[in-house]
Amino acid sequence: MEEIIQDTEKKGCSGCTSRCGKLNVYDWLDDLPDSVNSTDIVEVQFKNTRKGYFRNSNALRIEKGDIVAVEASPGHDIGTVTLTGELVLLQMKKHNINLDTFEFKRVYRKAKQADVEKWEEAREMEHETMLESRRIAERLNLNMKIGDVEYQGDRTKAIFYYIADERVDFRQLIKVLAETFRVRIEMRQIGARQEAGRIGGIGPCGRELCCSTWMTNFVSVTTNAARYQEISLNPQKLAGQCGKLKCCLNYELDAYVDAQRDFPRTNVVLETQDGSYYHFKTDIFSRTMWYSTSKDFPAGIVSVSVDRVKEVIRINRRGKKVDKLANEIVKTIIAEPTYDNVIGQESLTRFDEQKKKKKRPNKRRQGANNRQENKGGTQQKADNSSGKQTDKKQNPEAKSGGNKPYNRNKRRFKPNNQRKQQGGDGQAKKE
Repeated sequence: MEEIIQDTEKKGCSGCTSRCGKLNVYDWLDDLPDSVNSTDIVEVQFKNTRKGYFRNSNALRIEKGDIVAVEASPGHDIGTVTLTGELVLLQMKKHNINLDTFEFKRVYRKAKQADVEKWEEAREMEHETMLESRRIAERLNLNMKIGDVEYQGDRTKAIFYYIADERVDFRQLIKVLAETFRVRIEMRQIGARQEAGRIGGIGPCGRELCCSTWMTNFVSVTTNAARYQEISLNPQKLAGQCGKLKCCLNYELDAYVDAQRDFPRTNVVLETQDGSYYHFKTDIFSRTMWYSTSKDFPAGIVSVSVDRVKEVIRINRRGKKVDKLANEIVKTIIAEPTYDNVIGQESLTRFDEQKKKKKRPNKRRQGANNRQENKGGTQQKADNSSGKQTDKKQNPEAKSGGNKPYNRNKRRFKPNNQRKQQGGDGQAKKE
C-alpha cells in the first residue's frame, strides 16, 4: 500500500505533493496513542479544495495519507485521508456540521491498485474535458465560464464547476455533455474567489493564496477597508487573482478601526490666526495628522500630533483661534538596525582598483622642491645659468626649461610629415 501512495503523490516544489497544501491541516495529536482516537470519523480530501467526512464503520486501520474508496452517489469515489482522530470533530464544529443530523457516508476499503489506476486515468481526462465543455457552452451561447472539471473515482460521474453573473438555463448543455462524455453530469456554481481557491497560485506577498490553503468562508470586502487603512485606491494593487478585492484587506481592519476611535474626525476644520487648515492624511502608527491650507490640493502641509489637534478643536469650540497650529516639532525617529549588513559593504568593483595604473609623479612639485634647494647658493645659480646659456649656444636645438611644469595635453609623438616640415623650417631659419 505504501508503494501505491508513493506512486500517486507526485512531488512538486520543495518536496510538496501535487496538492500544493490546499486546505492542509496539521495533526498536532498525531503522537498520542490510538486509544485516545475514540471517534471513527475521518476527513477525506478529493480534488483541490473539496473535502468530505466519512464514517469508518468497518474499523479499518486508516492513517493520514492513505488512499481510500468511499461511498458516493452513485458508485464510489477515491480520495486521500487528511485527518483522523479528535481533530476531525473540531473541524466539523468549525464548519458548523451537526453530528446528530449529518448523514455520514461510509469508507468502503483502502484503495486497490486497480482503483488507483482508474482514478489516475480519470484525472488525466479532466483538463481536456474542461476545454471541450467550454467550446460546447460557447456554441450554445451560454453566458457562463466552466472553471474546473472533476471526475469521480470510478469514472461514472463528472462535476462541472462554473461561474455565471446571472441565472443560466443549462438543461441543453447537460444533455450535450452527457452524450459527449458518456457520464452522469452535475453542475455546481461557484464564485470567483472559490475558483481561485480551486486553481491555486502565488499571491503578491510570495505565499500561496489564502483561499486555497486555509480560507473556507469568504466575507465581502469593500473599498472602505482600504480607506480605513490609508491605502491608495489603486485597483491593480487591491485586486487579487480572482479579480475581486483581496481578502487580506479585512485581516487588520478591526485593529485600524479600534485605533481610529481615539482620533478626531477628519471633516473638522482647524482655525488659526494664519487661516484655516483642512485634513490631508493620517498616520495611525505615529499618531500624526497632516493638515493643508487648501481644501482641494496639498499646500502648506503641517504635521500635527493627535493631542495637539484635540486641543485646537477645544479652543475653536470656545470661539477662539490659536496662533500656530503646531506648537511642537514632530520628530521622526529613525530606528537603528540591530544587525550588521555585511552583504552590502563590499563593492563589486573592488578587484578592479588593483588594475589601475599608478599615478605619475607630479613634476610641478619636484620643480618647486628643486627651487627651494637652490636658494642657498647664489654662485651655484649663476654657474647653472651660465652653463645653461653655453649649452644653448652649443646646441640650439636642445630643449630648455627643465623645471617647467609638465604639459600633459602636449602630444608625445608627431607624425612624420610634421617632423619633415619642422626640419625644413629649421634649415630655412639657419640660412
